[in-house]
Amino acid sequence: MIETFDAHLPHGITLSCRAAGTPGQPVLLFLHGFPEAAFVWDDMLERFARDGYRCVAPNLRGYERSSAPAEPKAYRARYLVQDMDALVEQICANSPTPGRVAMLVAHDWGGALAWAFAAQHPQRMARLAILNAPHPAPFQRELTRSATQQAASAYMNFLARPDAPALLAENDFARLWPFFTDMAASQGPHAWLDDAMRERYRAVWRQGLHGGCNYYAASPLRPPSPADPGATAVQLPDEAVTVRVPTLVIWGEGDTVLPPSLLEGLDAWVPDLRIERLADCTHWLVHEQPARVASLLEDFLRQTP
Repeated sequence: MIETFDAHLPHGITLSCRAAGTPGQPVLLFLHGFPEAAFVWDDMLERFARDGYRCVAPNLRGYERSSAPAEPKAYRARYLVQDMDALVEQICANSPTPGRVAMLVAHDWGGALAWAFAAQHPQRMARLAILNAPHPAPFQRELTRSATQQAASAYMNFLARPDAPALLAENDFARLWPFFTDMAASQGPHAWLDDAMRERYRAVWRQGLHGGCNYYAASPLRPPSPADPGATAVQLPDEAVTVRVPTLVIWGEGDTVLPPSLLEGLDAWVPDLRIERLADCTHWLVHEQPARVASLLEDFLRQTP
């Protein structure tokens, strides 16, 4: 059974959350990406709740009913990390490990946030699981050096435009559906995106797209353009992005936007690293193979720290 609640954080941000499981149990935290929302984790929340966990999936700042500041600067990494730090403190207050989740699971932009959160606050999690979200160091490397990655990520510069939310909303979100339908996993072209799932996405998108687009506007990790140096102007000291938490990366190798080359050399910044490659999945692996993803997460949780 999925429940909903609002997490009112001490710095004035409210995150609308979905949850399952009994309070007081070890906590698993799930972070979504763009253009998604917390509901994409519902099956995972219920599955892991049956295994004895309290499972929470917030709608990130700017999504669904969560606080959505208008200015892009409010979506810079330090503010998003502040949200997660306060949220973990709150939802783990009565857990067996107060102030610490048993595992943080994150996809896409949620994964970008999770990398930063884990690097800055490793004490907040026992384990980290990342799904198709590049670590900032290899992402910066590829955006700077690889014409292929620059071309694949060109959409980021469009989404950073002030008019992007209005353009995305036109004609029943005609520019958004291709984010899903332009990738097709082996079981058939976007078979998971049925009428019911489309309506769930519409219900979220109708509440506004400015917040999600502001993540792109606020981030310097974008392809360079004549008007903006993007990632070429970014410097990432190793000590600032090294993650010293046991980490599982699950990667759908059919991701045409974030190719497996982003995994090359990752262990330089993530010393305790396990990588699982899913050859027949795309970026949307949580939708495409939820049972396989959940099994990998369960196995990772069972491993001795």
